[in-house]
Amino acid sequence: MAGTALITGASQGIGKAIAHKFAQKGYDLVLAARGAERLTAVADSLRSRYAIATLPVPTDVQVPEQVATLIQAAITRFNTVDVLVNNAGIYISGPVETFTLEDWHQAIDTNLWGYIHSIHFLLPHLLEQGQGTIVNISSIGGKVPLSYLAPYTTTKFAIDGLTQALHSELHPKGIHVCAVYPNLIKTSFLERAIFRGVNEADQQERRHQVENLLNNPLVETPDDVAVAVWDAVQSQKEKVYVGSAKATVAFHSALPQLTRWMTRKVFQHRDS
Repeated sequence: MAGTALITGASQGIGKAIAHKFAQKGYDLVLAARGAERLTAVADSLRSRYAIATLPVPTDVQVPEQVATLIQAAITRFNTVDVLVNNAGIYISGPVETFTLEDWHQAIDTNLWGYIHSIHFLLPHLLEQGQGTIVNISSIGGKVPLSYLAPYTTTKFAIDGLTQALHSELHPKGIHVCAVYPNLIKTSFLERAIFRGVNEADQQERRHQVENLLNNPLVETPDDVAVAVWDAVQSQKEKVYVGSAKATVAFHSALPQLTRWMTRKVFQHRDS
């Protein structure tokens, strides 16, 4: 058997695609997400299709006690966790002054603290076994500052810094830490997304804009992210850009002011 992978946000979208990729490679899986019914269905499907062992553990990554239980359940069941994929997250968009403190906490507690919680509770095990891989799913928003996505891009820039710091410190100890940077991905993330606006029409326009973008056939898929994650793990890469994300980062590096102006215009809507 290849090993054991623990994946958060695994009940749908990117997390589910990553789970399929690791199952194809023979990994046993520990799957975490908030929705127990959907999570269990994914675990059962993977177990029957790939003849691997799966352990679904309903978990809200915002709650440290639940993440501690998740990690303990994984080690108890499989004795080891070889790969951790931090993926659970939430998208949030709108003018910065329209976000409540609750909105900020929702974004930071899920997108950043959720990652920190799983790393914190798993790290002693990885250090004891002297090897392992941590993959943090970041975003193009962790490399390019995106207007009207301030809470989201704040968390993704933080994940970028967290990943680089951990990579530098833990690499000599046998633990590989890497990040994967997707652009917009065709998933059902709108189910949990938060949209704010200067008025109701503005808020709805922001949601409709993303819905329309997701219908574009050129938008990458969860499978594209899964391939990038596998590449990062197998090739021990520190960072992997998914499809168009690489071009976006290059464009911003060459013309940062133009990139910021363009993103501001794209997401401005009714904000004056």
